[in-house]
Parts: sequence; structure tokens; C-alpha cells
Amino acid sequence: MTIRLPLPRRRRPSWAGRNYTLLTAAAIVTNLGSHGALIAAAFAVLDAGGDGGDVGLVAAARTLPLVLFLLIGGAVADRLPRHHVMVAANALNCASQAAFAALVIAGEPQLWQMMLLCGLGGVGQAFFGPAAEGMLMSSVSGEQVSRAFALYRMAMQGAGLGGAALGGLMVSALGPGWVLAVDAAAFALAGALRMFLDVSHIPPRAPGGGLLADLRDGWREFTGRPWLWSIVAQFSVVVAVVGAAESVFGPLVARDDLGGAGPWGLALGAFGAGTVGGAFLMMRWKPRRLLFAGTLCVFPLAAPSAALAVPLPVAGLAAVMFVSGVAIEVFGVSWMTAMHQEIPEEKLSRVAAYDWFGSIAMVPLATALAGPAESAFGRGPSLWGCALLVVLVTAAVLLVPDVRHLTRRTAEVTGAPVPSPVSGSGSGSGSATVDTALAERTAADGALADKIGAARALADRTLADRTSADDERSIGRLG
Repeated sequence: MTIRLPLPRRRRPSWAGRNYTLLTAAAIVTNLGSHGALIAAAFAVLDAGGDGGDVGLVAAARTLPLVLFLLIGGAVADRLPRHHVMVAANALNCASQAAFAALVIAGEPQLWQMMLLCGLGGVGQAFFGPAAEGMLMSSVSGEQVSRAFALYRMAMQGAGLGGAALGGLMVSALGPGWVLAVDAAAFALAGALRMFLDVSHIPPRAPGGGLLADLRDGWREFTGRPWLWSIVAQFSVVVAVVGAAESVFGPLVARDDLGGAGPWGLALGAFGAGTVGGAFLMMRWKPRRLLFAGTLCVFPLAAPSAALAVPLPVAGLAAVMFVSGVAIEVFGVSWMTAMHQEIPEEKLSRVAAYDWFGSIAMVPLATALAGPAESAFGRGPSLWGCALLVVLVTAAVLLVPDVRHLTRRTAEVTGAPVPSPVSGSGSGSGSATVDTALAERTAADGALADKIGAARALADRTLADRTSADDERSIGRLG
């Protein structure tokens, strides 16, 4: 007689509840599609007879509505159920990418059509980003928040790694239109997953005030801390010049010197591999001075622009992109951990919107000027200028005492309750032991602040986030 003993049931970590699992799954889906679509959009413009200036205009067309609608998106996300805002934004992104794909597959798309559809995608991202940031922050609690954020980013960036490499190969084999169609399907699936998010643990908002009052409240939170607005100012330059280098100059260098979309996709894939490695590192390493360690890791973001300026062969460029991916992930996880400790749940989306706004405000200008800069100064000098700007603004922000002194702490803090890891519902615990920190702080240090989008906007994108929360704060990025 054979006796079968029941196998022990694998338990998820206490922080890996239903919302966290759904958010992570949706981020994987969207990053698989969107990283390939970034390559496809650039090569769709080039295949239609466009030049570097046209690529920059299409990139700017997506980012300008993102900048214009971000603050409204943040206020709306703190007023309405965040998962409803996220699903509606995903639906808009799905429709715009599907139309873009149809135009490219059917024939030669016009520049204005591509700009219009990318602009609609930017509107969707403006509402999605702040809602996603707030939803992610409210989905975890406890001592292991930094581990939870690192694992989330590892999954997200791992999907981006596969999406970039696969997207580049698919553009070469099938053309950009089919890659855009896959991205539209990814948005549809991710939106379906996000419909099942549970927001019952988020306390109802007290009545009173309007959108303008909400925006003023978020502005007070944002400006109350020098370390917050100084790093956002830093990333307004970093995201702009890195975005211009990678979204405009990168495809041009790939076409002229590296062999086309395939090698460029592999280089972006190496960046994704670096972000996975950086997230894995941050699951084990907990730097005491969060922002100091993170800001030091912004310096390597100058290296890809320099590598494109040379230009290095594919292997050298991939190595540089890998190192910069590791570096930005150190910043991203450190920043998310500090944010979780500092910002009250009910204001997360508004403050995140100011962060996103400041971090990407200069991107439309930078991408639109990339083509004229190449004509005026040459491609190489323009890329060297991008690298120099990253170094200068990063060195400047290290002069701010609060940036050097923000440290990790372990203390009982009150946070938003999180749905049960088993059922995904219920009130959960009203307080959590958060493994993050603030020590050696000045009088200006200690208020609530935000800066997710810049890291996610840079890590996810190239531009996105971004997205994603999904993506996205990579910077950004936070998609």
C-alpha cells in the first residue's frame, strides 16, 4: 500500500499579495511589448523615408502630451480608484498602437499620422504613470519592501530585456508594423489583469477641495525637501539628454555603423540585462545612505552617449549599456525604498506626477533638437555633449547636503494596509516595519516627497515609462 504524503504548499512572501502579483504580471506583459515597440517606432519612421529630425519629432509628439497631462493625471489618480485609471489608460494605449500598426502594415504612413498616434499614447501614459506608482507603493508593506521593489523591477526589466532583443530581431525579420501590433495586444492583456486589482484596503478620500487644491497640496509636498526637487532637477537634464541619445541618435548610429535594428536591439537588451543584474544586487545589498549611493550610480549613464559618439563596436556598446543598466537599478531601488518611507499613501500619485513632470519636462525639447544639433555640430560632438551634461548635473546634485545624508532606517511607521497575500482582500495591518530610512537628516529633511518616475523613466525606457510603474519611476519608471 502506497501512502502519499501531501506536498508542503509553497507560500509566497508576506509582501507578495494579490495586488503585487497582478502588478508584476502586468508589468512583464507590457515591458515585453513596449521595449520592442520603441525600436519599431523609430525604424517605422526611417523606413517611411524619415531622417533623424523626423524620429525626434515623433518621440517629442509622444512626450509633449505626457508632460501636459501628467499633473492632471496625478490628481485624478488620487481621486478615483487607481486601477480604473490604469485600465482606461491601457485601453487608450492599445487603441493607438493598434492604429499605428495598421498604418505601417497597410502602407507608407504619414509623419503627422505617426505623431498623432504617439501623442495619444503619451496621454495614456500621463494618466497611467502616477496611478501605477501609487498602486505599487500601496501594494507592499513590512521589513522587506526594498526586496519587493527589487524583485518587481527585476521581473519588469527581465521582460524588457527579452522584449528589446526580440523586438529588434522581429523588426529585421517581419518589419516594424507587426512589432507594434504585438505591443497593442500586450496593452490589452495587461489592462485585463489590472481590472482584478483590489483597492478595498485604501481608505476612502475625505470630501472637499478640487483638482487645483489637490495640485497645490502636491506642490507643497514636492517643494518641501531640497533633496527631492534637486534630484528631480538633475533628472530633468539626465532623462532629456539620455532620451535624445538613445531614441534619436541610437537608431541612426545603428543604421549607419552597427548594421541596423538587430544590433541596436541587442545593445538595448544588454541594458535590460544590466537592470536585471542591478535589481538582483539590490535584493541583497542595502546601502545605508540611500540617495548618496544612488546618485553616484547616475554617473555611468553618461557612458552610452560616449560609446555611441566613438562609436564602439556592438560588443563594446553592449558592455557599456550593461554597466549603465546595473547602475540605474541601484538608484531606482534605493529611491523607491526611500519613497515608501516618506510619502503618505493618499498623496502618492500627486507627488509622483510632479516628479514625472519635472523629470521629463525637457525631453520634448531635447528630442526635437537632436536632429538640428546633429546638422549644426555633427553627431559625435552632440553625443559627447550629452555625456558631459550627465556628469556635470550629477556632480552638482551631490553638493546638496540632504542628498548625501538621507539614510536607511528600520522603524515602526504607519502605512496603508495591504491586501492579504492569500485572499487579496481585507484590511491588513495598519502599521508596518519598513526597512528604509532617514538618519543624519537636516531640518529640511523628513517631509514627504517623490521621485519614482525619473529612475523608472530612465530604466524602462529610453522614455517611458516609465513608464511603467510598470516601468517606468525609469528611469524611468518607471510601464
